[in-house]
Amino acid sequence: MIARAGGADETRGADDIAVRVEHLTKVFGRRALEAADRLAAGASREDVAKLGTAAVIDASFEVRRGEIFVVMGLSGSGKSTLIRMLNGLLDATHGTVEIDGERVTGVDAKRLRAVRRSQVSMVFQHFALLPHRTVLDNVAYGLEIQGVDRERRLELARDVVRRVGLSGWEERLPSELSGGMQQRVGIARALCADTPVLLMDEAFSALDPLIRREMQEQLVELQAELGKTIVFITHDLNEAMFLGDRIAVMRDGRIVQIGSPEEILTDPANDYVAQFVQDVDRTRVLTAASVMEPPAASVPVTVGPRGALRAMRDVQSSTLLVTGPGRTVLGAVRDRDVLRAVQRGHRELRPLVDADVHRVSPDTSLAELPELAVTSGLPIAVVDGGDRLLGVIPRVMLLAALGNVPTETSEMAIVDLPPALDPALVAQTLDDATARFDSQEVSDAR
Repeated sequence: MIARAGGADETRGADDIAVRVEHLTKVFGRRALEAADRLAAGASREDVAKLGTAAVIDASFEVRRGEIFVVMGLSGSGKSTLIRMLNGLLDATHGTVEIDGERVTGVDAKRLRAVRRSQVSMVFQHFALLPHRTVLDNVAYGLEIQGVDRERRLELARDVVRRVGLSGWEERLPSELSGGMQQRVGIARALCADTPVLLMDEAFSALDPLIRREMQEQLVELQAELGKTIVFITHDLNEAMFLGDRIAVMRDGRIVQIGSPEEILTDPANDYVAQFVQDVDRTRVLTAASVMEPPAASVPVTVGPRGALRAMRDVQSSTLLVTGPGRTVLGAVRDRDVLRAVQRGHRELRPLVDADVHRVSPDTSLAELPELAVTSGLPIAVVDGGDRLLGVIPRVMLLAALGNVPTETSEMAIVDLPPALDPALVAQTLDDATARFDSQEVSDAR
């Protein structure tokens, strides 16, 4: 799924693409074209500084229908210039932009206005509301520009006002609203225009933190309900991780990585991206599927205590998940219980199974997992809708994911052992016991 700078997912058809950007460059200055040519030939931003200011350099990406595509970067990275070229507010020095198959770059003013009316709306950081119009008239403004009659546009506007939680405020002026409410009006106006693509430039950055989070959550809900395609600009990494289906990271005018939030966080393209994401709240991004391991530390209930003991030795773990028919999860067994059963000659594993194993779906948030791991002391089972085992999350893997610490199998085994047991002693005991049982099996066979 991940696409590095300049790449796109080529497995999707043209009908799935809402926004297509190819080799887009913007240089401010009198010798912009010359600078753009030199940039295309491999020159750096600094190399062309005397010719002009390179704000965006060779940006290429595609935005899929119905996704939230976040462009993230620090101040001066070029993200705001980029979004303004997507709807023609700024002319591109080089490259092309298409919105829903309609060319935006290099078209005349009349055609550009038509594309803006029918294909793309924009939500600005500082609201950009008409101060002498009511909330309802502000929301209906895009439909007014499109020539929709007053009765119909006000009817549609009222419905959108309701969706964004402003019922009862229709006749108020913008000056009578809080900042968060004004931004809701801005979003409602963009939604009411009923264009397939929304561009949002730092739309929530002027809001207080609590209001900002509320607006982020509402945007996700509205997008899921209405299926709009959204290009969202932000400098806030946590906001990008929360909102984005995919994220483009910009630095010095160039896109340095494109990927899902999980991919950006766990597989940064370079040191810059790695440093950028090092302080992100990983629990808001990663899921059980992100940190689970293949279910090697599991056995079918039919193997008996001896088979479970061998498996513990092989995977160097003090606990194993136990599965039944169809790999459904029955529970887990511990090393002490298995050793005791083998020493006593027991052949059934089921009586040793502790059914109190936490089961989670692959999309369970990482934030929900630590408490589960602590309360049971057993690995967490990742299962599908039919309770079939998909993966295992040992406690050490969970701790490593939370702290962004790599783990090796041997380390995992040591950390995952009960604190009362010495790891070296347990390993030796398992090896000795298994060797005795293997010898006994050979004798029995004879």
